[in-house]
Amino acid sequence: MKNKAVLLMGPTASGKTELAISLCKRFPCDIISVDSALVYRGMNIGTAKPDEDTLRRAPHQLVDIRDPEENYSAGDFVRDARAAIDNSIARGRIPLLAGGTMMYFRALTAGLADLPAADEVIRRQIDREAEQGGWPAMHAKLAAIDAVVAARLNPNDSQRIQRALEVYRISGKPLGEWQSEAVVGVDDIEYVKIALQIEPRKLLHERIELRLEQMIANGFAEEMQTLRARPGLAKDSSAMRSVGYRQFWAYLDGDYSASEARDRTLFATRQLAKRQLTWLRSENDVFSVDALEAGVNDTISSHLAHYLR
Repeated sequence: MKNKAVLLMGPTASGKTELAISLCKRFPCDIISVDSALVYRGMNIGTAKPDEDTLRRAPHQLVDIRDPEENYSAGDFVRDARAAIDNSIARGRIPLLAGGTMMYFRALTAGLADLPAADEVIRRQIDREAEQGGWPAMHAKLAAIDAVVAARLNPNDSQRIQRALEVYRISGKPLGEWQSEAVVGVDDIEYVKIALQIEPRKLLHERIELRLEQMIANGFAEEMQTLRARPGLAKDSSAMRSVGYRQFWAYLDGDYSASEARDRTLFATRQLAKRQLTWLRSENDVFSVDALEAGVNDTISSHLAHYLR
């Protein structure tokens, strides 16, 4: 029989962290974070990172493992996550991977394509084109050559648009084709997939807005000022392309007012949640639950008890 790992997926602000901690009280689970921003030290408020007391009571692996000046890729995540999964299983425990970075979940379960290495000359060329025409225009260029990937990306997702265009210009083959050819290694893990949903969508939007207001009240702008002072960190660093950080960097640059940065962050976060939900609907063999329904912890626990026997 295959070993099992639990994937707890859901859009931003759906309560994944709280539920993961609750499940650890019922099952011998180790929480492994699946979040491309929580890996970075010093990015606490804008990522809604669990506080130190929470992390002491319920340790999360793959949190605070990189400085924000460093890159962290899907390939890095797969390597680190597999090591954490194997370590958890070796100790007779259950890996519980919780988060909202859907690309990481897909890389872990569906494999990674052997993509061309980065080319700094081509990247700079793409950045110059974006400076002249804007990232929505670059997104339109991508859609003309790789409609599958473009459909998954926000027109302002500069990092992923840049990478998709770069792959095409290096290889002459769209990123979507590379991804469809991804090879999954022999996997001895059976993934038990759970997805949190919140309906109607209006309730999710309200939770997103409330969390953003809490971040701002807790000093998000001050956190950004501290990050901007770090040598080697720039607005185009991978970490600073995270939702919220990108908008508030521009605010501190004087490009936006505080209220406009707030509104742009709210819009971008809602768009992120929409893409996360679209991705979840495309997944197979997922046990979906409404995160706000009464007894949701019991519902999920019963489901897990069945599959983890």
